[in-house]
Amino acid sequence: MGMEHLDCNDLRSRTHLGLKQIKVRKEREVEVEEEEEALSPMARMFHEPESNVYVILIVGFKNPIHPHTFKANLVETIVKHPRFSSVQVADGGEMKWVKTKVDIDQHVKVPLVDQDMVSSDKFVEDYVASLSKTQISMSIPMWDCHILNVKTSDAESTLVIRVHHSLGDGTSLMSLLISCSDTLPSFPMMKKPRSTGTGWFSNWFRRCWSVLLLTWNTLVDICMCVATTYFLKDTETPLKAPSRSVASTCRRIVRRTFCFDDVKSVKNATNTTVNDVMLAITQAGLSRYLNRKYGKAKSENGEARVWESNLPNRIRLTATLFINMRLSPGIYALEEMVKKNSKAEWGNKIGYVVFPLKIALKDNPLDYLKDAKATMDRKKATLEAKFRLFMAKVFVKLYPAKVASFPSTTLWFSNVAGPQDQISIFGNQVSSIAPSLYGQPVALTIHIISYAKKIAVVLSVDENIISDPYELCDDIEEALKLIKNMAIGVIN
Repeated sequence: MGMEHLDCNDLRSRTHLGLKQIKVRKEREVEVEEEEEALSPMARMFHEPESNVYVILIVGFKNPIHPHTFKANLVETIVKHPRFSSVQVADGGEMKWVKTKVDIDQHVKVPLVDQDMVSSDKFVEDYVASLSKTQISMSIPMWDCHILNVKTSDAESTLVIRVHHSLGDGTSLMSLLISCSDTLPSFPMMKKPRSTGTGWFSNWFRRCWSVLLLTWNTLVDICMCVATTYFLKDTETPLKAPSRSVASTCRRIVRRTFCFDDVKSVKNATNTTVNDVMLAITQAGLSRYLNRKYGKAKSENGEARVWESNLPNRIRLTATLFINMRLSPGIYALEEMVKKNSKAEWGNKIGYVVFPLKIALKDNPLDYLKDAKATMDRKKATLEAKFRLFMAKVFVKLYPAKVASFPSTTLWFSNVAGPQDQISIFGNQVSSIAPSLYGQPVALTIHIISYAKKIAVVLSVDENIISDPYELCDDIEEALKLIKNMAIGVIN
């Protein structure tokens, strides 16, 4: 079997992956055509017991999926990628990729479904939650697909793709998915800052100031990096996991979809970025959610007032914010990705920063956007992400449990740009895309994904800690409405 079922309690007690050491035999008389590649430091971090992370990609289609045709197409596309046709083995003290033969039936699951079920959306959600109780056997390439031919509110069928994070990050996996489409779609391009055209002295002064600011910010962030690793912790809130053992618990994955034009209208009105806007509505939504939670706690003692802030003073709430470290968007055709020394930059080319989220009830919703932009601009003027990636490369072999581990934040946050146009995978038009994770050492993970004219907020939560994820979705949706209305009102 390609999938091992593990009870949540069994997962908690598991302290190591138990990798079987496989001795790689070297033939002196036969010339080796291709040297086995070692796992990158970031890929190894995703194998640590407290961050043994799997990527879950939920893709909705406008037509049913034909399993036999789907398998045949997989063999001609994804299976040709070296990461999806290799196993991970331990050679001495190092893990390596070793090419293997892929049995497609071990990787494609087609469960029987009741077409007359009460709620097909709930069935898909429960099915994905059940996957978070399992792991993929390391005896095969660590990925699988689950075909759910059941009609939901936004799709005629659903494909659940599960990939161990050591195979690649969100940009890599999105690129591989897009490479299977009939045509390569367009993606939003990053705008380069325009030159102001001022004199040489002004340009020289600006460059010197930028270098000094970058150096200072980096030094401060390195100190904060050490502090958050050892002693500076987030405030205990209803969103924070009590310990890192939460990495082994089951996850509920829910999503809320918005009109992308609403987000872009805020972006254009305030001269910010899509990422700034999504961070702003996240801060506002979390503030509303926590205020209600603390209000309920006070109401039990007869102290709560719904029109007042119930939030404690000085809440420290941070997010591990992942950043794509590629020089290019990373979207390439399959032929380019499978080449040796490809330009596609496959793998976990990501860094991360600790992003402080300001939790408060604000009279002006645009203040959330101002705070998010100011903090994001500050994070752009630092080498914190590169430093943390450097830490992973240097220390993952020496001190994997201490230095080369993800910081103890309240949540993880990631924003991945999807295709601007609708795409078809193997001739079947895609109606929705929703990425998420399980196995991470936080109780809440927020993924932002844009696709065509929509943008989705995908939550991965531990239900033992966050039992009402749909209320959090409501708060984020309401935050977008308030910020949008205020931004449009400022223009008018």
